[in-house]
Formats: sequence, structure tokens, C-alpha cells
Amino acid sequence: MDLVVVPARINGRIHFVPVPRRVVLASGLAGLAAAAVPATTATADSDLADMGSPFEHFAQLRRVIIQTDNLIGPRHVLPALQQNLVSLAARRRAARGADAVKLLALETRYEELAGWFAQDIGDERTAHGHTAKALDASHITGDTDLTAYILGRKAQLAVDTGHPADALGLATAARRTARPGSRLEVIAVLHEAHAHAVLGEASETHKAYDTALTLLARADSDGVWGSWLDTAYVNTARARSLAALGDYWRAAAGFDNAIAMLPPAYRRDRGVYLARAARAHAGTGNNVLAARIGTQAVGIATETGSARIVHQLDRLDQALAPAAREDGVAEFRASLDRIVLHPA
Repeated sequence: MDLVVVPARINGRIHFVPVPRRVVLASGLAGLAAAAVPATTATADSDLADMGSPFEHFAQLRRVIIQTDNLIGPRHVLPALQQNLVSLAARRRAARGADAVKLLALETRYEELAGWFAQDIGDERTAHGHTAKALDASHITGDTDLTAYILGRKAQLAVDTGHPADALGLATAARRTARPGSRLEVIAVLHEAHAHAVLGEASETHKAYDTALTLLARADSDGVWGSWLDTAYVNTARARSLAALGDYWRAAAGFDNAIAMLPPAYRRDRGVYLARAARAHAGTGNNVLAARIGTQAVGIATETGSARIVHQLDRLDQALAPAAREDGVAEFRASLDRIVLHPA
């Protein structure tokens, strides 16, 4: 059966569930059907024609896919990534020696990226599968930096799927594996910090963020891992944790600053920040502003299919339910309803 994972309103809440594609198309939400990932099949030898350096070809392709994801989200790029992952794996199996190891390292990055994309469209099972494969492959290559990074990704996936205690253990393992003084160590501490926040451990959360800033100030800058890490990024991550701890005033200010600084090319991330900011503003009692910002996020969720945006909008929807008569609230809730499936 041709299934697609889509947001659906069930008993008043939005959940991501597998639904037959024909049901999605019949609902009038044709855009959601793009989330269907075609079954991958072994690539024929004729499809593996000479492409010069396979490593450079697939490395460049991965960079292009990442850039495309920043603009339009993962819903439309995950199928392409998975199909190219099949081709890359075939090339790697045909290679020997150092070439095979090099291609396996790249395949590991493809698996990790596929896990991230699957998580962002709400397909948790596929996300766990790709990320687990990435971790296994990282051990085969012996690349401890890669292992540390993927352990951090597993921590992120665990906390986002409701398992903060598991996330804390994985983040601790990531920090233990990371080279001291590397940006990977900072990334691991950030995952630790948010896991503490979701567990309601405020003092540990703030201590971890302070540690992350201290480590970042003296971390290496080789540009390979965590090149995007800076103080602004850490402060944005802290804003998310502040919201988890119920400190909505400071969280809202943090997200507002992050949105103002975000480059236009990061369209999907803008939607995530808008949705989180809206939820934080609702937490402060500013329902009108929350609804206005939330409506902007609905538009980006429609474009990208990002489950991270939709999950935050679901929380915002619940928070604004008692304020349905305030300006803009009904409009926001109606706009959100239009982009989710309503099972009969």
C-alpha cells in the first residue's frame, strides 16, 4: 500500500500518522501527498554510468540537497536523497580499500541527513532507522568525530520524540566521544542542556548553557563540524529550553531576536522559530500577537511540510483555545485546520 505520513487532527490534537496516498488526495490536501517516499530499489548497473569521481559527485549532490531543504523543507527532497543513497551504496559496495572507506563515510552522512529529513516530516520510524544506520556505519569507518555527531543527533531525536531521559544519556555519550576542545563537544552540551530543560531541571539547564558558551569561546574553528555554531545560535537554543521550563517572557525575547537575525534563505527554520515564538508569546498572555505570528508559521508549514513547525502550532492551538474570541485567534485556528487531515 502506498502510504504517506501526514498531520491529522485526532481527538483535538495533531498527530503524524501513515495514511494511504489516495485518502490524502481525496481530502483535497494534494500537497501532503508529496511526502510519500517511493520505495527504493537496487540501482541497475546502467544507472551507475561513469560520473568521474563518485565521491565528489555525491558530496556535491548532498550540498545541493541541503541548500534546497533550507528553502523548501524536506518533504520534496527526502525522496531524491533516498534514491541517491541507494546509488551511493551501490558505488561503495563496488569499491575497495581507501575508496570504499571514503564512500562509506559519505554514505554515513547521507544516512544521518535522511534521518533528519524524516524527523522533520514527522516520520519517526524512518528517522530512527536512518540515524541508527548512520551510527553503525560511523563505527565501521572509525571516525570518532562522526560518531560523536550522530550520537548528538540521536539525542536530539530522542528528546523531540518524548524521551528526554534517553536523550540525556545519548548527549552524555556524545560529549564523552567528542574531542575535548572541539565544536562537537559544544553540540553535545547543548543537547544535554535541552534534555535537562524538558526534564524540568532548571539549574542543570542553565549550568549546561553556560558551559556551552565557555567551551565555544575556546573551541577549534576547523570548519568541519559545527561551523554554524556561534553565541546567537546558543542563545536561540536556550530560548527553546526556557520555553520548556515555562519561562515564556525570556523565551519570546530570544526567539524574536533569532527571527530578526535569520538569513532569508533559511525559510523552513524561520517557520520553526516563528511557531516557537508564537507559543512563547501565548505563554506570556499576548494571544493576539501569538495568533498573528502563528498564522505566518502556518504558511511556511504549508510550503515545507515541516513536522517541527506543525507540532509547535498544535501546542499553540491548544494554548489559544480558551481565547478563541480574541483578535486573530479564530483565523489562526482555522488556517491550521486547513492544512491537516480530518479523518472521518
